[in-house]
Amino acid sequence: MKAAFIGLGAMGYPLAGHLARRYETLVWNRTFAKAQAHAEEFGSRAVELPEVAQAEVLFTCLPTSKEVDGLARTLLPYLRPGTLWVDHTSGEPALARATAAMLQEKGVAYLDACLSGGVAGAQQGRATVMVGGTEADFARARPLMETYAAKIVHVGPLGSGHAVKAVNNALLAVNLWALSEGMLALVQQGVDARLALEAINASSGRSNVSENLFGQRVLSREFPNTFALGLLAKDLNICAGVLEAAGTPAPMLRLVREFFQVAKRQIGDAEVDHTAVARLLERWAGLEIK
Repeated sequence: MKAAFIGLGAMGYPLAGHLARRYETLVWNRTFAKAQAHAEEFGSRAVELPEVAQAEVLFTCLPTSKEVDGLARTLLPYLRPGTLWVDHTSGEPALARATAAMLQEKGVAYLDACLSGGVAGAQQGRATVMVGGTEADFARARPLMETYAAKIVHVGPLGSGHAVKAVNNALLAVNLWALSEGMLALVQQGVDARLALEAINASSGRSNVSENLFGQRVLSREFPNTFALGLLAKDLNICAGVLEAAGTPAPMLRLVREFFQVAKRQIGDAEVDHTAVARLLERWAGLEIK
């Protein structure tokens, strides 16, 4: 089995590394030196872009669905019938379906397979993958994804993976914003933030944000840049499209999208870590969470 991986960013680099330990893996990155470094570190093979079409299973992990669609158009003359394209981009369901339809005309199958678990999960080989597509294509891709994922869920037809990821990240945003608001109020009342967080994490209000993000990033004042605010804002825009297509009531998820758009404008740097919204709320309140 020959695989190819396109997009060696913070997530893609370690994912392709796990893949290369089990399968012959071709790698390509816009910055070719990064592909060469990957080859030296993991034993993959850095190639020019058209060469990735030699693979039986082709993985992409890019910033947006627009870039994936553009790449598919570039590679279309080189792709062979029977190739399976697995897209790990956090993307847009509608555009993914359009890309898949274009690829299908060439006999290329497509799965939208969004990731969760962050950079640490990718490095440790414990990512979560939520996959949209056919059962047959999912079964074909699963053994390769098992090299870097601890949980792989086939969530539905094409576009479902992107939709579930967008809602998942909207829930992350809700928890982050709400916890920041609540902790500010507690600090204003004289409560020690670390003790409050300890109590919350042993109670019904706990979440991934409270257990794994807030203490290590906000209370520590480190705010390490692992997931950019701009990317979370992008995912909230995708979620808004999912909500619009569904036509279901969603005032909370729509509102949190607006909060993060305001945060991105006021912070003025889309590359800061998403937890930096806590600092914006601190600025509004005139006190620090500590």
